[in-house]
Amino acid sequence: MAQIYVASPFFSPEQVDRVKRLEAALSANPTVTDFYSPRLHQDAEHEQFTKPWATEIFHRDMDQIAAADVIVTVLDFEAKNLDSGTAYELGVATMSHKPILALQEKDEAVNLMITESLHWYTKQVKDFETYDFKTLPAGEFVGEIL
Repeated sequence: MAQIYVASPFFSPEQVDRVKRLEAALSANPTVTDFYSPRLHQDAEHEQFTKPWATEIFHRDMDQIAAADVIVTVLDFEAKNLDSGTAYELGVATMSHKPILALQEKDEAVNLMITESLHWYTKQVKDFETYDFKTLPAGEFVGEIL
């Protein structure tokens, strides 16, 4: 069973809806032990959007990436650009040799640095309800590469 880190933007109603649906799919998957979604963990000892808050959130998220077995990411952002925080998290995951599983609902080109780091790719959030996190089957990116 897998411990998962969810790397996803959550800055607009559309993005929040997408990550909520992903979280629900992961919750329904019997091969998922637990997941950490930063969207659900913005509470901190310090006032939001201050330097101490940012430091606390950064270290918490980095600790959670380190503790994860797998990274699940959402590639949809806007205007063919991945969210910079999500891109950073994927770089940390890649350098930590963690498998990255991606959801992309929109048809937008994705930078080759992201596409080449993926272990598995899907266009359907429901696929995360049944994906086998025990055996981690692979699946390449399908789409336009930047």
